[in-house]
Amino acid sequence: MAQPPATHRAVFPEISSRAWEHPADRTALSAMRRLKGFDQMLKLLSNMLRERQHRLLYLASAARVGPRQFGDLDALLDECVDVLDATHKPELFVVQSPIANAYTIGMDQPFIVLTSGLYDLMTHDEMRFVIGHELGHALSGHAVYRTMMMHLMRLAGSLGFVPVGGWALRAIVAALLEWQRKSELSGDRAGLLCVQDLDTAIRVEMKLAGGDRLDKLDSEAFLAQAREYERSGDMRDGVLKLLNLELQTHPFSVLRAAAITQWVDTGGYGKVLAGDYPRRLDDDNASFTDDMGEAARHYRDNFDQSDDPLIKGIRDGLGGLVDGVGRAATSAADSLSRKINEWRQNPK
Repeated sequence: MAQPPATHRAVFPEISSRAWEHPADRTALSAMRRLKGFDQMLKLLSNMLRERQHRLLYLASAARVGPRQFGDLDALLDECVDVLDATHKPELFVVQSPIANAYTIGMDQPFIVLTSGLYDLMTHDEMRFVIGHELGHALSGHAVYRTMMMHLMRLAGSLGFVPVGGWALRAIVAALLEWQRKSELSGDRAGLLCVQDLDTAIRVEMKLAGGDRLDKLDSEAFLAQAREYERSGDMRDGVLKLLNLELQTHPFSVLRAAAITQWVDTGGYGKVLAGDYPRRLDDDNASFTDDMGEAARHYRDNFDQSDDPLIKGIRDGLGGLVDGVGRAATSAADSLSRKINEWRQNPK
């Protein structure tokens, strides 16, 4: 993995993870962070997962990154920590596997794991995007909340034979998987902030889709696939798209490339780069209602603008349903916010 010459990159002092979190991801995180007693429940889950045992497993079976082992990755992690102004540098391990993958696990002290297959696949700058993506997960607390989903999925499997309970749990798991897919879009935004080059970010997605054959790939054609996917077929294809996504933990690579491009095109990335971003000091005062409203607007805008045949059919047939859902979501957010405030003031 050849190292290019050093390039000056912007840094973001005191940046909050809210700056790169996808609206739907941020809403779910805000809701969970405000639940009284949530910290105690997470500690219990941490004990159940034997987090220390997991770290010891990687300490014994993988290569821990540092100045003397994978020093290039250690330097990249330092750079990403500086760019995102992280207060803690997570441990990073490289594990032997031909499958290109990376993940962030742990609750009290999250750590990052990269496979040797991913290391071999990516260039130095592409790996910067990957490490920034995983650091974004760690700073947003995604590893913590994925732990909850893991337990719920196991529970859904064990109770699947119960008709009512099984379907109810399946609905919850489906909602959590939708959140996780949006959290991957958040991670991609963090990766872009670290690499600060959209072409590099798109190349990562192209390699995840088509392997290390960039001479056989074209970024414009790759992004055109996303537009074709969005508008092609009929209502049956719209249903099939939903079924394809049902149990996916990650969005498809083509769609991830389109999503990060859209964040750039709509000005979100440029605002952060110019220094217009939320600060950590303001996190406690962040409005849950505003977060939910932004998520509702995101889904409403996507619904209004979508060329997907199924969505168009629903939109054309139901007319003003979206506005009604938006009003209901806003009302629910206001009500939930009031209840949370009352609960915090009077926890009895």
